[in-house]
This record gives sequence, C-alpha cells and structure tokens, in this order.
Amino acid sequence: MGLKKQSTIVFLSILIFSACKMETEKITKTEKPTEAKQTAKQLGEELKAKGYKIFDYVDEKTKDTVLMQQYFIAFLKRGDNRSQSKEEATRLQNGHLAHLGKMYELGYADISGPFGDDGDIRGITIYNVPTQKMADSLANSDPSVKAGRLKIEIHPWWAAKGFSLR
Repeated sequence: MGLKKQSTIVFLSILIFSACKMETEKITKTEKPTEAKQTAKQLGEELKAKGYKIFDYVDEKTKDTVLMQQYFIAFLKRGDNRSQSKEEATRLQNGHLAHLGKMYELGYADISGPFGDDGDIRGITIYNVPTQKMADSLANSDPSVKAGRLKIEIHPWWAAKGFSLR
C-alpha cells in the first residue's frame, strides 16, 4: 500500500473516531437532565471573556438568536521541501497526524481533513482559538510544517455556534 493511501486511511480513521466521540459527547450532554442549556447571551459573554470575537443575529424564520464565532481556517499547502526519503516522509506524516490529533484532544482544533485531489492545497484544519496569532503558532508547530513538507495559510472564518456538519 502506498504512503499516500496509507496516510489517508490513518487520517480518515482518526476523523471517524473523532466524529463518533463528538456524537457520544453530544448525546451524553443532552441526556443530563440537571444541566441547564446556556442561552446565546450567556455563551456570548463567556466567549468574549475568553477573548473570542463574536456577534449574533435573529433568524427571521425561527426567531432564534444565532451566535456567530470567529474561527481560523488553516490551509495546509504543499511545502517547498518534499525531498525527504520514504522513511522520513512516513515519520513526518505520522508526526503530522499525531499533532492534529493532539490539537483536537486539547480543544484547539474542531476538524481537520485532507483534500481528495493531488493539488497544492493538501488539507484544512479549523482552529477554535481566540486569535490568529495563536492559530498560526499551533499550525506552525506541526512537524511536517517545521520540516518544510507543508506550509500554512490561515484566514479568519465565521460559523454559527452549535451547528454541526451534515
């Protein structure tokens, strides 16, 4: 099995595990009858206190308040140094996957994944941190980035709190 295919399978396994874990946590959180759900205002105040940028609006259809939070989307691009041996490339890929798993476990990243083509943009990670400086620092601590195999391009990105992928 080729390195690319093996790396993709390992990465997809991590994503599936993470998604299942998130679903389990979501179910567990919703099954706790004694836990009161935070209002959008309370959550907004909590996020502001932690340094996050937010805004809210009222959905005309549902009349619910939608809380928007700024995240940071990191595009992992093909780096300038891709001349590593097969063994070194495998070691870097394993370190890269471990780094992304650690970012998820620590709560710094909400989702990561590779693109399905062989273009210059290799994948993305969405960082759930208060500042671009922090997202940049975390993304650049990836072993594949440090080795020059990948490079990072980060942009602020807004999404509604509490919405999940479908």
